[in-house]
Amino acid sequence: MTQDARVLVVDDEPAITDLVAMALRYEGLEVEVAHGGREALLAAAAFRPHLVVLDVMLPDLDGFEVLRRLSADHDRVPVIFLTARGELEDKLRGFTLGGDDYVTKPFSVEELIVRSRAILRRTRELALEGGVLRFDDLVLDEEKHEVARDGTVVDLTPTEFKLLHYLMLNADRVVSKGQILDRVWQYDFGGNENVVEIFISSLRRKLEAHGPRLIHTLRGVGYRLRRAAAEP
Repeated sequence: MTQDARVLVVDDEPAITDLVAMALRYEGLEVEVAHGGREALLAAAAFRPHLVVLDVMLPDLDGFEVLRRLSADHDRVPVIFLTARGELEDKLRGFTLGGDDYVTKPFSVEELIVRSRAILRRTRELALEGGVLRFDDLVLDEEKHEVARDGTVVDLTPTEFKLLHYLMLNADRVVSKGQILDRVWQYDFGGNENVVEIFISSLRRKLEAHGPRLIHTLRGVGYRLRRAAAEP
């Protein structure tokens, strides 16, 4: 796992924060813990984490509100939601607000480590990349970590940025959900392909706010980035 990375673990159950913090420290990471939403915001301001493991059900501010305030006050930080609530509506809300992954309790510590490793690795890769990708009216600047459509900046999460980067590198080619999981999420296990659908939906919504559809679905096959003027 990326060395010298800082992880903030937020859960109102000390047994969970102790277990997760111990596992992450064993991986060589620097870890801080918080047991409430307001405590998490104070810790984030002082600790400046590279990743937040964030419980949704907190005693004061829920995890969604914590993420909203974090996004408003700090540079965007990747978030793994950790919660007993596994309904699709909760996942969609969390991803829409800027969450990068979702682990449902009871969870495997090993799986959480794998997901944390994958997020830290891909955010580090994005920081090391440079250059500009262009497709139709889309411009993706790797060095600035910025995406614009038709001259308007589009606010993307780190995972959405990585997903769009992969689609732009493979423009006009069909890529499967499995290929996307391997290259964007970089899990060391199969992963749930439903997360790809959720992120494609969120990315489409943000891009289509500024122009016609560019990401097209080929049912049973995968996804393709195609110019708006192109025929099916």
